[in-house]
Amino acid sequence: MITPLPDDINKFSDFFEPSLLAELETKSMLMQVKAGDTMLNPGQTIRAVPLVISGVFKVSRINEEGQELLLYYVKERESCAMTFTCCMMANASVIRGTAEEDSELLCVPVELMDEWYVKYPSWKRYVMTTILNRFTEIFKCMDDVAFNNTDKRLIKYLKEKSKITGSSVLNLTHQEIADELGTNRVTVSRLLKKQEMDKKLLLYRNQIKLLRDM
Repeated sequence: MITPLPDDINKFSDFFEPSLLAELETKSMLMQVKAGDTMLNPGQTIRAVPLVISGVFKVSRINEEGQELLLYYVKERESCAMTFTCCMMANASVIRGTAEEDSELLCVPVELMDEWYVKYPSWKRYVMTTILNRFTEIFKCMDDVAFNNTDKRLIKYLKEKSKITGSSVLNLTHQEIADELGTNRVTVSRLLKKQEMDKKLLLYRNQIKLLRDM
């Protein structure tokens, strides 16, 4: 970890008042992570709250069989609602956080959470807005699982992935998609092949290219 630069802190100037920005600069630490790195696992003690300066993180839930279900993505200037709630309740992590691409994080020591919640209205607003937005996304995820077929969930997943990466070419295996959607590889392969036949995408080895009609 290294000390964050003023430019890193200023990315949050739309959210926080100057006095809080000053504390962020002196009391938070900068962490740089590589794509694919897992920063948090279920059961792990949370020692710092991450604010994303750049990059994207995937937040997922792991069941007892080790299957993974994608909950939401955390992007630039955002944070993780599940981390906030675990910190507030002094609980261990219930999620897995993995970097989707090379990322930079501002890490705020967990002991500052309660102090800033009382001291800074902007921090309280940021925390509560994050929790509200993320839980809305989780409810949508639950609705997708309960009410939408796998075909629709797959299309939505691919579009979201393309939006986050800023590319129509996705470096994904069928198994990775199946894991994140909570289904099996055979089903994903069948549905992708159908989308290719409908000229919505092109399939390559460990790569998918979304076409305009997608």
